[in-house]
Amino acid sequence: MMITGALAVAISCILCQCRQAQPGPHTLFNIALDSSVLGVQEVSINNKVPWELMWGPDNTLWFNEQEGRIYRLDPASGKRKLLLRINDVAGKTTAGLLGMASSAPDPATGRSYLFTASTFAIRDSIGLKLVRYLVQKDTLVEPKIIAVVSGFRGHYGSRVAILPDHKVYWATGDGAQQGSAQSATDLKGKILRFNLDGSIPADNPVPGSPVWAKGFRNIQGLTFSDTTRLYTSEHGDAVDDEVNLIRKGGNFGWSNIEGNANLADEKVFADSANAIAPLRAWTPTIAPSGMVFYNNARIPEWKNSLLLVSLKDRNLRVLSLSKDGHAIVKEMIYLDKMYGRLRGVCVSPEGDVYLSTSNHDWNPYSKPAADDDKIIRITRVNRATAKLIPGKAPEAKVSRENAKGLYTVYCASCHKEDGSGSPGIFPALRTTPLLNQPRQLIDVFLFGKSSKNNPNRMPSFKFLNDEEAAAILNFIRRGWGNNSSDSITEAAVQERRAGKKGG
Repeated sequence: MMITGALAVAISCILCQCRQAQPGPHTLFNIALDSSVLGVQEVSINNKVPWELMWGPDNTLWFNEQEGRIYRLDPASGKRKLLLRINDVAGKTTAGLLGMASSAPDPATGRSYLFTASTFAIRDSIGLKLVRYLVQKDTLVEPKIIAVVSGFRGHYGSRVAILPDHKVYWATGDGAQQGSAQSATDLKGKILRFNLDGSIPADNPVPGSPVWAKGFRNIQGLTFSDTTRLYTSEHGDAVDDEVNLIRKGGNFGWSNIEGNANLADEKVFADSANAIAPLRAWTPTIAPSGMVFYNNARIPEWKNSLLLVSLKDRNLRVLSLSKDGHAIVKEMIYLDKMYGRLRGVCVSPEGDVYLSTSNHDWNPYSKPAADDDKIIRITRVNRATAKLIPGKAPEAKVSRENAKGLYTVYCASCHKEDGSGSPGIFPALRTTPLLNQPRQLIDVFLFGKSSKNNPNRMPSFKFLNDEEAAAILNFIRRGWGNNSSDSITEAAVQERRAGKKGG
């Protein structure tokens, strides 16, 4: 029977609506840029700390989970498939299955490889290894250990990037070991460079050494531009998180320099070692994590930018680069505090941006949502259909009069906004005996506190002035039911600061 007229039109409309309803998840929020409208969509939920996102060799989204699993994900349907379970992963706090990257097919063999960085137990320490897998359709086979670095107590890094010339770059943290990042014989705190087969390229800075650059504390992001410039994001201590432009054989200063060389002893070291300054440093710290270079016409306002996600500040930052890529000329913040801690970021060939949350990790900022952890897509859409979420420029430094604000930016990521801490890792400030020992409390705050068994030590906050330090300490002593009647004065802070220098 031939269907004509109004019935045919009605059926056609129904079929059209069905086809439109099929593709992908719906837009939950919109972001308005100068001329583009972006849609924010959740493409996968109920994951467990997706540490790395990447576009796989089979043209689908690949991600891993810190506990040791690697998945392939269809962003349209949300269906995922387990590709590999790595059984020897040591997954305590920041350890686990970390960075990974895939190579384009080897021109000599046609083979494509996946490289992973993961931690494993070595007696009373932790090792970090780089492993290569052969990609065979939807399986990963023939694991080969490319390199092993031992002696970690924390600060593992670790990201992997593969450039079009088939050179593999592996970023290692300093292992929470003082001096390792500057040591010529230690592979921690470095960027290491290998050939696909694990051999050392002949044009590395030192013959026979995989070290490409040194002087890093805890690299969390590694990406290269379309002109193969290599960029990193890195955790500082209490100050100076960084983004760096990497140079062959470069020394980036840690642990002799934090951020820019603005102290007398830092300037001496910078001059003697020809240390390279960061493109950007953040104090208060933001805990930068994954980073990717963006240069796709799909979102023209973000072309020639670094897209950086953060754990402590819980947002996406768009860092616009100068034409030559040697400077950051603009910084904008998106999705601020909306999804919690953000760990990974990648870009699809079509120019869509994918982010992963990290709210089930060792240091959640708050209680994870019922469907955490998530993988989120940001894509260009025709028009706004949901609530508009504006971007914003970075805020100015918190004023000294705002004690709660100072506590939030310097202390809450570890000790939490309610002072509850993280059991077994960061003490609860609501109950610490130091509340009734003002001198000891000042000393720990100003000069830090280390523990042999806990690499997540209390950092030094001596960079804060006496007024700021006193404001934070008094906020702690009077908050969350604490009722210390006396005040820590600026003079008391100054006295302990001077006494420590003299002692």
